[in-house]
Amino acid sequence: MTDLPKIKAKSKKRIGRGYGSGKGGHTVGRGTKGQKARSHINVLFEGIKVKKSLLKKLPLRRGKDKLRPGKKPIIIKLSYLNLLDAGSVVDLNLLIKEGIVEKEMAYETGVKILGDGKLTKKLTIAVPISKSAAKDVIKAGGTIKEK
Repeated sequence: MTDLPKIKAKSKKRIGRGYGSGKGGHTVGRGTKGQKARSHINVLFEGIKVKKSLLKKLPLRRGKDKLRPGKKPIIIKLSYLNLLDAGSVVDLNLLIKEGIVEKEMAYETGVKILGDGKLTKKLTIAVPISKSAAKDVIKAGGTIKEK
């Protein structure tokens, strides 16, 4: 009787179904409440408070996406801008038209130019750009439009 084959695979863990489920009860694998659950607030330890603490008065971030990082913009190297014509205004539409970025991603997350490589053409930049890349654009004779 001890050498019978195993006929059933282990079932997946069902969270949120009570304490006996292995991942059940209280926080159900979602961490604890408190300072880190509050939205964009850097509150340091307050010490012992008798009344309601400041932390409990702050809004609580709810939902399953609260621990996910925000979306970051598409990074464009400065050297890619050498593909464009000299004297052109670099904006989102031009980058999409030239095929440097995809339309859906560009409108969803935005773009940012970082100073990787050299720029050899005079361009007018109308998208977010890093400080080091901005210096290189000005050094090449280009300008930067502030938004």
